[in-house]
Amino acid sequence: MSNYSIEITAQLSTPDVDHVFIDGAIRRVLQEEQIRTAKISVAIVSDSEIHRVNREFLGHDYPTDVISFLLNDPMDANSRIDIDLQSASNLNELDAPEDAADLCDFLNGELIVSFETATREANAHGWSPRAELLLYVVHGLLHLCGYDDLTDETRPLMRTRERELLGIWGLCPTGLEM
Repeated sequence: MSNYSIEITAQLSTPDVDHVFIDGAIRRVLQEEQIRTAKISVAIVSDSEIHRVNREFLGHDYPTDVISFLLNDPMDANSRIDIDLQSASNLNELDAPEDAADLCDFLNGELIVSFETATREANAHGWSPRAELLLYVVHGLLHLCGYDDLTDETRPLMRTRERELLGIWGLCPTGLEM
């Protein structure tokens, strides 16, 4: 039995953001990763807003596609995620989990997703902005679950898992390097 609290906000007024679809996709990914309880918030923002967040919290002075923040309390007995948020230069710099399916009983995280980037980049993959947005949500959730794509050693595991999960919706991304 799973218990998920999902909050999706769109700071852009666009009919292309399907909240029901995104909510369902988040629930499916969490189930696939065998996360029993989760509180996930998703903010769908402009390039300028994600640029601001990237600069303020990660020290990167450029817009990006998705930023994920793990909000689990490291002292929480229900969480088996061991991460020192104070010493991490990038909150996404997590080692890939040895057993991603057994990561934690409770996951608390936030995703910031650029809809403008999704719209712009969708053509590169030959699919819709909705599919590109789904890629960003899946990618961000995998970071919250402990996957990493920042090193040559961990990237193949994350890319494989992204492809497996996107396959649920019949999507096969192109341009995702291993």
